[in-house]
Amino acid sequence: MKRISLFLFLFLALAIYSQDKKPVIHPDWSKNSVIYEVNIRQYTPEGTFKAFAKHLPELKALGADILWLMPVNPIGKLNRKGSLGSYYSVSDFTAVNPEFGTMADFKQLVKKAHSKKMKVIIDWVANHTAWDNVWVKDHSDFFTKDAKGNFVPPVADWSDVIDLNYDNKELWNYMIDAMAFWVKECDIDGFRCDAAAMVPAEFWIEAYYKLSGIKKVFMLAEASENFLHQAFDMTYNWQLKDLTNQIAAGKKKAVDLIEFFEKEKKEYKPDDYRMNFTSNHDENSWSGTEFERLGDGAPAFAVFCGIVPGMPLIYTGQEAGMNKRLRFFEKDTVNWKPYMMRDIYTRLNRLKKSNQALWNGLSGGEIKSIDCGNENVYAFIREKDGNKIFAVFNFSQMPQKISITSDAIAGKYKNYFKKGSVKTIKNNYNAELQPWEYKVFSK
Repeated sequence: MKRISLFLFLFLALAIYSQDKKPVIHPDWSKNSVIYEVNIRQYTPEGTFKAFAKHLPELKALGADILWLMPVNPIGKLNRKGSLGSYYSVSDFTAVNPEFGTMADFKQLVKKAHSKKMKVIIDWVANHTAWDNVWVKDHSDFFTKDAKGNFVPPVADWSDVIDLNYDNKELWNYMIDAMAFWVKECDIDGFRCDAAAMVPAEFWIEAYYKLSGIKKVFMLAEASENFLHQAFDMTYNWQLKDLTNQIAAGKKKAVDLIEFFEKEKKEYKPDDYRMNFTSNHDENSWSGTEFERLGDGAPAFAVFCGIVPGMPLIYTGQEAGMNKRLRFFEKDTVNWKPYMMRDIYTRLNRLKKSNQALWNGLSGGEIKSIDCGNENVYAFIREKDGNKIFAVFNFSQMPQKISITSDAIAGKYKNYFKKGSVKTIKNNYNAELQPWEYKVFSK
């Protein structure tokens, strides 16, 4: 049997999660951070570490704090998809993709990022490898095999990779040692872990403890299961992404966000970071750009993801209004151009850092939904140590009127996205919002 039965695995994982003591202690620098996903291949015409490094100043100006680099490892050639292959088909866990440059180039990139007070995490593929991974020859027992002794992919469609077998505890040691290599040798700050829920939670917990003995790392799981917060600082908020897509498509209403956030408070602990996004490499390439999925509401949903509880993600090219699906297995450079979202993200990220109500986990304020008498508009407040946000969003393509009466909204605010505008709100607020219009009041 490849792994513990699903029932037993979930039972054990949930039992671990229910314990009062939580081992993950977030790095202090993550409390008000914004994460930016870097697609090295498509970021520049050269597609190299050196070429990307030249863009660090503009990413710093944008407000990016954590640079998540998609896999930097060499890509397998056997059963490769497309001409360049998938980043997630790793042939060597302790080497860099020669298309991107050398190990020295990578180390220099990390140093330059650190000099600008930005952190670097790398994408880690622990669930599977390329068919021609260096382990295949000498450690074939690390891999899952069928009844005939053949290697098998973890998912039928993932034909360019083969599954790793975590019943073999020696694999755990090799995998953790490979992760530790990047922390020790390259001084990276953590990992984004691909298909994290497909790997036993016990492995991640052991990895977290051992890596934390080297350096306080930041761990992001490509998963939404709450029990993974025993080993990860942050999980994907796929649930919010799905709901916002449905709202934009007219299948759900803004009012459904009230129930969503109440449910999230029950399923996750207050200090569990959730990653909010309107796009990432998977969404962009396989589900469509944010403009395909969110239409004219894309800017509103981007702002929304930046101020609700969790850490906002920006994917390569979003600040330039990239309106194409990047080809996943080929070279497909982003068309960089001036676009309004660069200014919106810059201002949004500045607010994230300066207003403690928007900080992550327990460092920030709890979200409290406000009844505005309109199912197409969502309003809320967040408050922490004298800092406060009051925001309203028209998540529809029609003008909407709202009327709010609540002592919770009272205060003297800056109308944040309207420069120089100050507004005193007592216990009532009435407004007419244009399609997809939002207002963010900051105190």
